[in-house]
Formats: sequence, C-alpha cells, structure tokens
Amino acid sequence: MKKTVMIAVIGFLSAAGLKAQTLQEGINHLYADRFKSAVSVFEKLLATNPNNIDATYWLGQTYLDMDKNDLARQLYDKALTASSNAPLILVGRGHVDLLDKKTADARQKFETAITMTRTKKGDDPVILNAVGRANVDAKEGDLAYAVAKLEDAVKRDDKNAEIYLNLGNAYRKARPGEGGGQAFQNYKKALDVNPNFAVAYIRLAKLFEAQRNGELYLENLNKAVEVDTKFSLGYYELFYYYFFRQKYEDAEGYLKKFIDSKQPETYTEDQRMYAELCWARKDYTCAITRAENIITEMGEQTKPKVLKLLADSYLQKGDFENAKKYVDWYFRREKPDELIAFDYELKADIYSKIPGQEEALYAIYLEGVRVDTIMDNKIDILKKAAAYFKEKGQRDKEGDMWAKLVEIKPKPTLTDYFEAARSYYFGKKYPQSRDFALQMIEKYPAESFGYDWAYNNSQVMDTVKKDSIAVPDALKLFEFAQKDTVKFKAQYIKTARFLAVYYTNDARDKEKALEYLKKWQEADVANAPTIQQYIDQLQKSPAAKPGTPRGNAQSPRQGTAPKPTTKPATTTKKVAAVKK
Repeated sequence: MKKTVMIAVIGFLSAAGLKAQTLQEGINHLYADRFKSAVSVFEKLLATNPNNIDATYWLGQTYLDMDKNDLARQLYDKALTASSNAPLILVGRGHVDLLDKKTADARQKFETAITMTRTKKGDDPVILNAVGRANVDAKEGDLAYAVAKLEDAVKRDDKNAEIYLNLGNAYRKARPGEGGGQAFQNYKKALDVNPNFAVAYIRLAKLFEAQRNGELYLENLNKAVEVDTKFSLGYYELFYYYFFRQKYEDAEGYLKKFIDSKQPETYTEDQRMYAELCWARKDYTCAITRAENIITEMGEQTKPKVLKLLADSYLQKGDFENAKKYVDWYFRREKPDELIAFDYELKADIYSKIPGQEEALYAIYLEGVRVDTIMDNKIDILKKAAAYFKEKGQRDKEGDMWAKLVEIKPKPTLTDYFEAARSYYFGKKYPQSRDFALQMIEKYPAESFGYDWAYNNSQVMDTVKKDSIAVPDALKLFEFAQKDTVKFKAQYIKTARFLAVYYTNDARDKEKALEYLKKWQEADVANAPTIQQYIDQLQKSPAAKPGTPRGNAQSPRQGTAPKPTTKPATTTKKVAAVKK
C-alpha cells in the first residue's frame, strides 16, 4: 500500500514538474519573441486541461504582445466565466482594460484579485507580479502603483527572477533620466537569481544604449545569445546594432541567425528586415520586391513600417504615384499617436513631386511641425516648406511658413522677420508684410529693413489718402536714412523723391515740396539737372493753399520723375538684398 502511494506521489510530482517545465518553455518563447511557438505551447496545455489558469493567463499575454488585444479580451472573458473569476485571469483582463484606457475598471480588477488571494502572510507575489507587469506594459498604467506592488512581491518571493525583471522595467520607465539606477540593480538581481535569464541582459543592454555606451550595450547583447543560443530577441537587437552602424554584412549574418532561431515557425513580416537591409544598401528594387511580397501574403494586415519603406523606396526610384499610394496607405494604417515628424516629411517630399498637391502639402507641413517635439526639426520643416512654396511662386504660402516660424521660435532673428515680410509682399499680402516690417522696427530699430519694408508696403496700400500710412512710413524711413546718407543713400533718395511728389501734387505745400526736392537733388547728383528743372518750375508757380486743385505748372509726378541712377547700397548681411 505504501509502495502504491509512493508511486502515485512520484507520478504526481513528475507530472507537475513536466507541466511547470512546459509552461516555462512557453514563457521563454514569449520573452524571445517567438510568439507562434509560445501560442502553440499554451494551446497544447489548454487542450490537455482547459481549466489551466496559468496557461490561459500566459496565452492572453502572448496575444497582447502580438497586438491581438481582441483575442486576449475574448480569452480572458471566457475564462472568467468558466473559472468563477480566477484572480490571475482577473489581472489579465485588467491588463486589457488598461490598454483600452479604462483605468478605473482595471484598478478595480487588480485590487479585487489582490484581495481574493490575500492571506495572513500577505499578498500573493504571483498576483502582485502580474499587476505590476500590466501597469508597466500599458501606456495608461500607473508606474508608481506598479513599483509599489512589485516591491511587495519581491519581499514575498526574492527568488523570482521575473519579479526583479518587471521591477527593473517599472523603474526604468518611471525614472528614465536616472541612467539606470534601481533599474540596473534589479536587472542584476534577476541575473543573480537566474544567470541564464537572457531577457535581463537585453534590458541591461537597453540601459547602456540610452547612455550611449556602445561597448557595454554590445557586451550585454552578446551575453544574451551566449546564455541562450536560440534567443531570437537577442539576434534581432544585434541585427539593428550593426544595421544602424552601416555594417551591413554583420547585420545580414545576425538577421539569418534571428530567422533560424525561430524555426520551425516563420513570419512573413521577417522579410521586412531583409527589405530594410536592401533599402539601406540603396538597392530599392530589392527592397520593393521583398516588401511587395509581404503585402501579397498579408494584405491589409501588413505592418505600417512595410508601407513606409515602400513609399520611400518608390520615391527614391522616381515613381511618385506609387510612392503616394503607399504613403497614403501608411497614414491610414498607422496609429495617429505613432506618427512622427519624419513621416510628414516623407509625405511632403512625395506630394511635392506631384502637380496640384499644393493645398495638401500646406496642411502636411503644418501637421509635421505640430507633432514634432524638437524645435530644430520644426524650424527645418518650415524652412523647407517656405522654399517649396517660393519655388512654386506661391509667395503668400511661403509667408505663412515664415510667420509660423516666427511664432514658434524662441528667439526669431532679423532674417526670420525679413523673410516673412518679403514673402508676404511678393505674395501681395501687404498688410501682413507691413506688420512684420513694423515688428522689425520694434525689435531691431538700428537696422534699416523694417523701415524700408514698411514703406514698400504702404506705397501699395495707401494709394488714395497718402497721409494715413504712406507719408508717415516715408518720413520714418527718411529720418532713419539721414543717420548715414552714404550707407542708406538709396533709401534717402527714394523717400525724398516720394515726399517731394506728395507735397507738390497732393498736399499742395510749396515750401515742403521745395525742401524735399533740394534734399533729393543733393543726394542724387546724376539726376540733379533734371531735378533743378522741377525746382525752377515750382518756384515760378504761385503758392496754392493746401487742398486746392493743382494748376498748369509741371511738377515731378511719382510716375514720371527720374529715378536714381546709382544702385542701392549693399551690405554683407543676407537680408540686405531686396530680391524676390
């Protein structure tokens, strides 16, 4: 009888050991990103025992890592009904709630699961660990809550490498500026518990990558595949380590190891990495062929990155219609909060090659500026946009880009204001141009450009009643030019000439007219004889009261008076040359 009992116990322990080993095998597949293999293990366990809570939980976690949230939700909902709200499944379902941004529902499930498993010794570390994992993984997770629960878990079970891993992840995400700190310590503790825990080496590598310590980054990547020669995630990281350093032969070698490490499972998506390698080598035909093959097999389920790669590859080959097709598809497929500034730049580059897309481009550029978080990038986008619209002759839109640049730039330069004023002027948006000119006067009163462009615009705007803005702007420019009549000769002459014409023809002020005619004559030596004729004619004419009709005496009209023969003075500053 005792022998029979002993055999039964041994059988039970062996079965339990086999079960634990098999479950861990599935978890190992998950950590290595061998998702199909992980699913296969957990499904086999559930086929043997449909009430296997651990297998159900980890199958749902695998679905979440595969971005198949709907499958995880369905799995957990069904299991909750069958298991009378098993605590671990309840945590898994709360994880889905977090991903659905239902934070209150998630917290309720987490607290319920913790309460259900609480004993006199304290809370269950398995449940605490699962709660911490959920909050670290989800964007809407509470990292302080995760740290607290994982700290409690490690006190209850200090021999669990996975708890240390999740606690390190929580610290790393909660305190990204620490350069490692407690994240580093917990990853090291995970390795103290399990020296073959390959994923902990990957987390360490990521810490060193953030610190720009390439040597330790590479060292830990190599350790990951050393302790587990089938650790797919390690080969994946090594591929990109060499890829971004343009060591394409080494990258290709690790890409092959990455694919081999996942056998017998295969992923069509893995061909994307080969397509990226072709693209990096500027073999766009190869990149397109491999990426198109992915689309043939995956259709609408193709990952957005493949679509972006195709868009850029077709752009590089000069096939702009196909480039537009794929960049539009990419924007439809990618999550809005995943779009980055480069995506908008790529879209703008493609649209700029296709006639009739100016209005769409206008919106693309501004949206790219909005989503970018780096000021230098925003400024580069706006300058690129301004150059595009200038080339297209749409100077008003060019002005809008410079205006936006002035708006967002912490310290706009004189050139920035100048470009906005000039663009709007040639885009016939004179009030906007003059507004930027006035801002130049206010911010850079020692420079001539604001006075000059205010005057240029007021001549166009104030054609009927010239005393409202045209004359005041002319007087301000003339007053400024008097500070150095040699350096600002062109401005001095054109405003003296304008004021002479105004006081002769419009204000009918003979004395003022003669004053500015003589000032004009003194500066414009080449045209002095002709100007003298106007002076003589005006002196002979009878004085008229301001506002009375002009008599028959000839006077220098704005459209007929001689123009200066000397060229405007130039300076080494970029903004000095008044060009379109």
